[in-house]
This record gives sequence, C-alpha cells and structure tokens, in this order.
Amino acid sequence: MEHTGSIVDLMRGMGLSEETVARVSRLWGKSAARNGGRTHLLLGHLLDTAAVAEVMWDRYLSAALRHRLEEISGGRGRLWFMWICGIHDCGKACPAFQAMDDAEAAPVRAAGLVWGRLPSDRRQRWRHDVAGAALLRPRLVAEWGSSESAAWVWPLVAGHHGTFPSVQGLKPKHREVQGRGAAWEAVQRAVVDVFTRAVGFADLADARPVGALNRAEQLGLSGLIVMADWIASDSEQFEGIADARKVSLASARQRAEAAWQRLGLRGGWDELAIPEDRLTPLTGRLGVTPRASQQELVERAWSMPVPGLMVAEAPMGEGKTKAALAAAEVLAARFGLEGVFVAMPTQATSDPMYEQVLEWVRTFDPELEAQVALLHGKRRFNPTWREIWESKRIDPVGQSGRGEEPAALDPFDVYGATEEDAEYGMSAWTSDASGRPQEERDGPARWFLGNKRGLLTAFAVGTVDHLLYAATRTRHVMLRFAGLVGKVVVVDEVHAADVYMRQFLLEALRWLGQAKVPVVLLSATLPPAQRQACVDAYLSGALSAADVVCPVPEPAGYPCVTAAYALYGASVAVSSREAVPSWRASASTRIDWLPDASPDGGLLASTVMKEAADGGVVLVVLNQVDRAQAVHRALTEAGFDGQVRLLHGRLCSAHRAERTEECLRLLGPGANEERPDRMVVIATQLAEQSFDVDADLLITDLAPVDLLLQRIGRLHRHSGLRRPSAFAKPRVLVTGLAVGERGRPRFLPASKGIYGEWALLRAAALVAEAAGPLSGGTRQTDGWSIPADVPGLVARAYGEAEVCPPDWDEAVAREVWSAKEQQREKDAEGFLLTRPREWGAPTLEGLHYGGIQAASEEDLDAVVRDGKRSVEAVIVRRSASGYRSIDGTWIGVHGEVDDETVVGRLLGGTVRLPSRLTEAAEAEGTGLVPLPGWAGHPWLRYAPALVLEEDGTAALGKDRVSYDDVLGLVVERG
Repeated sequence: MEHTGSIVDLMRGMGLSEETVARVSRLWGKSAARNGGRTHLLLGHLLDTAAVAEVMWDRYLSAALRHRLEEISGGRGRLWFMWICGIHDCGKACPAFQAMDDAEAAPVRAAGLVWGRLPSDRRQRWRHDVAGAALLRPRLVAEWGSSESAAWVWPLVAGHHGTFPSVQGLKPKHREVQGRGAAWEAVQRAVVDVFTRAVGFADLADARPVGALNRAEQLGLSGLIVMADWIASDSEQFEGIADARKVSLASARQRAEAAWQRLGLRGGWDELAIPEDRLTPLTGRLGVTPRASQQELVERAWSMPVPGLMVAEAPMGEGKTKAALAAAEVLAARFGLEGVFVAMPTQATSDPMYEQVLEWVRTFDPELEAQVALLHGKRRFNPTWREIWESKRIDPVGQSGRGEEPAALDPFDVYGATEEDAEYGMSAWTSDASGRPQEERDGPARWFLGNKRGLLTAFAVGTVDHLLYAATRTRHVMLRFAGLVGKVVVVDEVHAADVYMRQFLLEALRWLGQAKVPVVLLSATLPPAQRQACVDAYLSGALSAADVVCPVPEPAGYPCVTAAYALYGASVAVSSREAVPSWRASASTRIDWLPDASPDGGLLASTVMKEAADGGVVLVVLNQVDRAQAVHRALTEAGFDGQVRLLHGRLCSAHRAERTEECLRLLGPGANEERPDRMVVIATQLAEQSFDVDADLLITDLAPVDLLLQRIGRLHRHSGLRRPSAFAKPRVLVTGLAVGERGRPRFLPASKGIYGEWALLRAAALVAEAAGPLSGGTRQTDGWSIPADVPGLVARAYGEAEVCPPDWDEAVAREVWSAKEQQREKDAEGFLLTRPREWGAPTLEGLHYGGIQAASEEDLDAVVRDGKRSVEAVIVRRSASGYRSIDGTWIGVHGEVDDETVVGRLLGGTVRLPSRLTEAAEAEGTGLVPLPGWAGHPWLRYAPALVLEEDGTAALGKDRVSYDDVLGLVVERG
C-alpha cells in the first residue's frame, strides 16, 4: 500500500537510521539557482514525476497502452507506470550530480556524504541518467531474480535524457563519480527503496514485472517517461520543496493535478465508442455518400482482427483521405487508440488537410479542435491556426494573445528545467502560464507545441518528415515515437518518398508494426514493389524479425485495398478480391508531344496563348523554378489578357500561402461561379499532388510516369463544370524534352538531375505509345484511359521488362540509376534507428550505438531528405534610414520589432534559397545573419536576413538575387 505521510515518516517507519534519513533528506534534485530560487529535493522530484504519470494514466494514455502495462505488471499497470516514470532520476544520488552546484553540495557534504576530486573533463563526466541505470541494474537482477526483466527496464532509466547507452557504458572510469563507501551505498539504496514504498509497492522485489514489453513498446514508454519528467521539471508548476518533512505522494498528487489543469494538457478521444453502424464514420461523421473505394477501406478496417497496415490505392480525386479518416475512427474505437497523425508530403499539402481534420474532429467534440496540432514551420501563416490561437489563448496576465507564439515554442529551444540538466543536452525552460487554470478556456495546450513535442498532441497533421524523424537515431527520438504510439497513423501520397526517404519510411513502419500501431497508406500511383516493401517492413516489426517476406496477392482491380497484419505469429497479407469500381468512369485522355527543352519559355507561352484564345483554364507544371519564371515572363510580354498565377517554392511564405489559397478558391471543388473564364496557372511540382484544382488543359514537363499521372489528376478533376468546346475531352501536352541523336530524347538538365535519366526514358517510351514517336509518326492509341490505365502504367514504368527502343540505351541508363539508388540506400543506413537485421533485439540497450547523428532540427531535415541542406532567410529591404519588411513595413534602424503584427508581416517574407546557394548563405563572415535588432526576439533571433540593397539585389557568392512580388526570388548566375 502507498504511504500517506511524509518521506521522513516513511523512512523512519522503514527502520532507516537517523543518519541515513538525514542524508537522504539533503539530496537535491533541482537547484535553487536554476529552479525559481527554491531547492527541490530529489525524492520530491521523483514523487512529482510519479504523480504526473498517474494523471497521464487517467487523462492521456491510450486504452491499448494501459492494457499492455496491465499485462506486464500483473494488473498493477497504473502503479508500475508511476514507479518507472518516477525512478528515472535516482542516479542524481551520486557525487557527480550532487557536486554540480556548490551551494547545494555544502549541506550534502555536511551530512556526511563526501567525495574526492571529480574529473573536470566534460567528456569524462558521469551523467546521472547512466548513473541511475548503473546503481539500479544490479539491484534489479538480484531482487527480481531475473536478468531478463532487468535487461529491458534499466535502459528506460539510462535513456531518459535522449540516448540509450550500451551496458558497457554503465561502468564509470572514476569510482569517485558514482560514490564510494557505506554512506553512499546506503543512501542510494534508500532513495530507491523509499520511493518504491512511497508509491505503493511493498519493496523493490514487489515491483518486478511479470512480462516484458517489446522494443517498440519500450521506446514509446521511454518517451512517456521523458514527458512526465519534463512536466514535473517545470519550476513554475512544481515549486521547490527543501524540507523533506513536507515531501509526500499526497502533496505531489495535488501539485500534479494543479499543473495538468494550468497547462491545459489532455489526451484525445478518451476511449472512443465503437460506431453503431459500419458506415456511420463515412455517412454520419463525414457526411459523404460512400463511394465503393471508400466503403472498401472502411470495411477492411472493420475486418482486420488485430492492428495492421492498410494500403489504399485509388485514383486522384477519389476521396481517399476522407475514407482514411473514417477508417481511423473504426481502428481507434476497436483497438483503444486516442488520436490520429496524418502525414502529408509537403507544408503546402498539410494546410488543407489540417482544415479537413479540424472539421472532422469537431464532430466528436467541438472542444477537440484545440487539440489538433499543425506540424510545420510555417503554421503561423495558416489563418485557421492563428484564429484558434489568437481567439482562445490567454497570455500570462490573462489577456488574449495576438498572433505571437510564445518564446517557449521557439523552434530552436530544447525543453529542460535546470542548468544541471543542460549538461545532458537540455537548456533551461520555464512556462509563463498564469495561475488561472487553462481549462477555463479551450485553447491549445502550448506545452505540446514546443520542440520535439508536437506529435504528443492527440491529433496532428504535418509533413511526413515528422514520421521519418521518429525513425532516426537522434536524441529524444523516443519522445517523437511516444507521439505515434496510441494513434492511428495515416500517410498520404506515400509514393512521393524517393528511395532515400523511403528507407526512413520503411524503418518507421517496422517500429510501428512492432508497437501495434495501425497505419493507413494512401496513393494513386504506388508501384507494386513499393507496396510489397511497405507490407514486408510493417510485418517485420509485427513479427520482430528481419527479412520477412509476405507476398501480396495481386489486387482484383483498381481501386484496391491491401491489408497486412501478424496473427498467431504468422504474417497475413490480403488484397481486394473483387474489382472495386471507381466513382467515375474512365475517360480517354489524349496525350500529345510539345517538344521543347529551351530555357526561355517562348514556345510554351505561345502555345498557351493559342490554346486559351477562346477561354479555358490551363495548368502548366514545370520541373524548374527558373523555367516557370521564364514562361511567366514570356506570357506577360506577349500580352496575355487572362488571369495568370505563378506558384513555386521560391515564393516567400506570405505570397505562396495567398496564391495557393486563391488557386483553390478559384479552381477548387466549390469554385462554381468564381471559376475564371480564362486563366493560366504556372507551377512547379507543388501542383503535383494534394492540390485540389481543376484544369481544362494540362501542359507538363516530362516526369516519371507515376508523377506524370499525378499531374494528370488535376485535369478534368471536378464534375459538373462548363468547359469551352475545345476542352470537352481531357488533353495533355508533354514538353521538357526534345529529339536527340538517333531519335533518343534529350531532357532538360534539371529534370535529369531530379529524376535520373532511366525513369525519364521509360516515361518517354510509355508516353510515345499514346502520343506517337517524339520525332513524329503514327499514334498507337487514342491516349490513356484514366484511371483504368494507371496501375498498369505504373507497374510497367518500374518493372523489369525493357520498354524503350533499342537505340535509347535503356540498359546503360538503368545500371547508372540502380547504382545511384543503392548508394542512396546505403547513405540512409547510417542514420536509421536500428542496425540492419537487428529486429530480434529485445531491449533498447545500445540503441544509439553510433552516437547522435543530427544536432538540430535543420540537421534533421537534411538527414531525412538526403542531406540537401537549404537555408530559409527573411527578406528585408535596406533604405537610407534603416530596414523595411518585404511589404514595405518600417522595422527600424537595426531591424527592431516590438509589434507582433509587424513580426507576422516580416516573417511573411521568409523564403527558401536554392540549395546551391546554401554554402554562400552560411559562409563565415560573409553569409546571412539575423539583423542586430532581432537578438532578443524568440522568432527572429536565429532567422538569417537576406538584405536587399537599395537597388533591390543582394550578392550571394558569385550569384546575385532579387525578389519580385510576382516572380518570387530571382537568381542571376554569376
């Protein structure tokens, strides 16, 4: 039974000597200097953390995880969760930690706990997380009588500052750091025993688990331990207690409950009820008339006997994402999950999905809208996100905030609590929450939105990078993974991951499969080999074995759904057994060539002028920003009198958001009367996927077949629209290449650099079957039947059989492509969370075998996206008297900003520079740096400024850049 009195009473009741009681009562966990001026005793912090864990058990953990913890603890899951979270800092009872603050160390020494000279070399410092595992491990082995039980528990203690050491790392080089002599041994034993008794176990032996979590479950639990520790480390929520007579579990419980209320923390659905009808999640929740493909996905969610992987393949515009949300509700209700993470390929695609998920979540409970996190760096430019924050957030003095995400959400901040913890990679942090309970308003819990914590929010929408981060061997990876355990994970446009990113996706699927997290993958153009790889990866995790191969049956048709899961130790993979009709009949799409590989855009502009002479909406999708800008220039100079919009990745944040929203408004599914009679959208790959616009005619640079089909998905996308007679039937003009020697295509250099020659050659060959030879000749078909031809075209594009004419040297190109792909796979291996073929490992011991591979979020971006670092900069214009933002707003002589509205305008000028300018932008002494006036601002102090001189340009290395409000960032090569 848990003890209700103070720890001093408990220690005496346990028969500890007064000397030991006095010494334990002096051990500090948080120093006054770094804890709001008040020392907090070590046992006080351990009990605070246990109390936070208890609240998390009741208000945050999923039913599925609670069930697993009940299983491994013999029905005492709550108590065991409290114990494992609280015991994490027992290693602070050692000289290496107690000596870190001279003022706190003095009474410890005075009580008789002494130490000799400690190593001053930072590299030899003895970390308290490792110290805790070192003192706990031998006791667990001895008192639990099981080295297997101890083996998976001690890494949870050793890893709570972000990395998991090997067992060899538990041996200090200097005995003095861990503590020598009977006094230290008695105190360390007492800390563990007193805490264990205080939370409710009879003794340490009584805390022995009767089973074990698998390694992925351990990783999720480790992240929850970190979460409980970080909450309990907030000195404003947990005021320091220096008198051991005032430390008790009862007082810790009161503090934890009050902190949870003030911080506004909560979980998600809280044991979602199983829908009464199998299709209610579609018809009632989402208000859709179910299409056959949507029904198929939802029915598969009902029929899976255990959590597993579902792969939904259906044409563009079929409604896959709504079906995935309905399936997520079914899976969450059936398997006891608390929320959903929807992963999108880009920031631009995340924003509209955020709106969809918000609308969906409100149907469960309107207050849940504040628990939907938008996870990408430009969220402050999303108007809905800002509205939720600005109208519902209360600042420290009880006033409504106006557009400022607080300093605590600084993307460069790493949450911590004391300088002592900063020694282990964590910097100081304090909340500035008021004493007023946050639940008096229903705004977002700001705690969740700090660095590395976004996935801990019950519902989240963000870039797929956040899923990939959870598969990297990086510090605090467990915190990211804890945000996935207990959710349904939906990955949209899964085909968009290239071979390098795919290694992290497959690694994530292995871990999610082992953690029994249901995953839904969505794609219109998924090559069969990728489908098979995803299934095998998930099942490898589910079976905790390497090299699992479970052949996926050939689907009966398209659309289709594949489901995979592990049942009774065997792998299962099933696909749609009957053909599922698409919601609209296939239509013949005429494909024609427009040979042009020139950079000036003249031919494309004249073609657009001709095609749109009598009206219509033309979408031009090009592979290079410079080429898109050139076409826009040429079209403007030619006097095109319709509406023209240019959309690409070198627009500043504000302009890109405005144009994306405008295109969706004018050309989206609800446009109707607003749809222009004559309009041209010139875009790069941003328009390739999750861009719900309808075009009458598509002109596109050649791309690999799956991506080409994605672009065609914007063509005649919406029904019921009136079109000019010339565009009554869908038509595509394929450009970006010209006839080369022996009739072999000659591609744009940019296209070859992005996609590789082999994929482009095969795409050209397949297009030629429909459009006729590039050099002119007879057409073999009337075009492609979309969507009926989609799976066949994708399968052929990535299949083994050659499809190109002999003179194209396809085999040579394939060999080059294959070598490059293999090298990229190998490059990714060094960053993956697990060593190859280590799926049999039962514990987290040594998980960070190669150290930390990324120090910052920017480094992590480069890790999961093939190391192509690029720099974001804030554009400012220099004038004779100081600086102005991109929209002309005055920002002072040194860039001083004290108005958050102005900060928003200033950051709206953020632009991502081409990767080839990164070196010049970061060059020592000559690169981009923040303005002097930004030093004290949380959102600006790390933001490089791209200062355009009075002539409107800036030099970056040998290049000169400028910003045009229409064209975006313009780069003139030196």
